[in-house]
Amino acid sequence: MNKSTAALSDQAKELRRIVEEYKQTSRKTGNLRTITILSGKGGVGKSNLSVNLACSLAEIGKKIILLDADLGLANVDMLCGVTAKYNLAHLIDGSKDLDEILVELARNVWILPGGSGIKELADLDEARLVALIESLGVLEDRADILLIDTGAGIHKGVLTFATAADTALLITTPEPTSIRDAYGVLKILKNSAEGGKRDIAFVVNMASSESEGLEVANRLRMAAAQFLNLSVNYMGYILKDHFVEQAVRIRKPFYQLYPDCPAAECVRNLVRALLGMPPGKAANTNPPRGLKAFFFRLRRGHFMKR
Repeated sequence: MNKSTAALSDQAKELRRIVEEYKQTSRKTGNLRTITILSGKGGVGKSNLSVNLACSLAEIGKKIILLDADLGLANVDMLCGVTAKYNLAHLIDGSKDLDEILVELARNVWILPGGSGIKELADLDEARLVALIESLGVLEDRADILLIDTGAGIHKGVLTFATAADTALLITTPEPTSIRDAYGVLKILKNSAEGGKRDIAFVVNMASSESEGLEVANRLRMAAAQFLNLSVNYMGYILKDHFVEQAVRIRKPFYQLYPDCPAAECVRNLVRALLGMPPGKAANTNPPRGLKAFFFRLRRGHFMKR
């Protein structure tokens, strides 16, 4: 073996050691929880709910990073009335640092625009991936929860985010087509989960009443249990509320504009459920695995492979 080949071999061994160290460290000490928010179809209010969920979590002292991971139609910044000049691609190519990319939405809430940078993760070699995770690693100490707002539909990109996260939160509405597509997502998640069982939960958005939300929940849970042998946690419902529509037109989170509206109270209940706070319910016992572990799992996902 010549000197050049030996040097490359040594570099490869060192890189593998670093990667494995990151994996072991994130499994043991990761304290940032990752929640992917997804839906079977568009038009169910997924991005809007993601933004307002972030605001509600921040209200009780949680520090939130909201990753806009919709490759087709990134619209979190539009919903919030803020402008994102840069995205994850600028961090990957080194032209901007993390603080230049993050957009502050509210106290303790920052948007991390994904844009084309999400897709560029597929082209990173291990050395650049480690460097990226190193730069993102500071979020582990600056935030408690990473919310990932994915694109609508059932495709590999969305499902990879769902299986990489600690919790997959599925959004549906009472519409029959939405329920059918939500079941389709559950079926694929059941078949594609990697690395052990994932927490899978769902919310019924735009419900006319608590009873309608519960009716949809029972239908979805029964179908998942009977045909998929899958237990899915019902996190609650969000009422259909004209204040939500008003806030969208103003381009501000309804949780900030109308904190006492019915939908805002439903979001607070959702936060309690996600954090294991409702009376009579045990808290989620699965510990968060951290940001580093999330990105390694994401990188290994099917949509990252050519």
